[in-house]
Amino acid sequence: MIESRVPSLNALFCAICLAIPTLSARAGEEMAGRWEGSAQIPGRELTLIVDLSKESGAWIGSVTIPGLDVKGTPLKDIVVTASEASFAIKSGSGRSLDAALKAHLTGQGMMSGDFVQAGNTAPIVLKQTGPPQIEVAPRSTPISQELAGEWKGDYEMFGSARHVTIKLINRGAEGATANFEIVGKKTTNLPVDLVRQEGDLLTVDSHDTGISYEGRLNKEAAEIKGTFIQGPIELPLILHRPKSIP
Repeated sequence: MIESRVPSLNALFCAICLAIPTLSARAGEEMAGRWEGSAQIPGRELTLIVDLSKESGAWIGSVTIPGLDVKGTPLKDIVVTASEASFAIKSGSGRSLDAALKAHLTGQGMMSGDFVQAGNTAPIVLKQTGPPQIEVAPRSTPISQELAGEWKGDYEMFGSARHVTIKLINRGAEGATANFEIVGKKTTNLPVDLVRQEGDLLTVDSHDTGISYEGRLNKEAAEIKGTFIQGPIELPLILHRPKSIP
């Protein structure tokens, strides 16, 4: 009788081993969706809307925090396991935010965990309210030869002059990139994550710093007439090709 049971036990053990990855994968998939809830930070309740989705084997997501003027900001450093999720929130648009969230499933359609920001930790409870609603971030496009190269301009903020240099670089199918430098009391090189050309309209965006430039190319005047944007501040900024030194 004992020998007759061995094959059955072995078969059962193999079946369990085969089932474990499937169960883990399904558990991880439970994290996909729109999650809404709030974090109890000192003195106020902070509403969060988190969207998580798995595409081509990788997790993507975004967060909306109405109280901090954060809308559809892409999540970073997303890690999802069978029953836990963690990610970072870094927004430079509107009100700058650098935070993190780690949560675990507590029941069907519910997560709880910690919201960490500026060294403070607050408990958070999230409820799954539907499918994810992630806005796909725009991608950089190639730019024309008329735009490629170096442009310079000046603007004034709080009574101090700022000198701007934007060098636009084509990268073929990967789209363009740019070196974005601002010189005031100090020199700041901005990380650029988006360069787009639509007709004669140019957009250069440094999402992490909340700084962007939008301008329209005037081929006849050989200039880009546009606006320097830093959070809620918008200032006129006209760019020209640097004068060559004889």
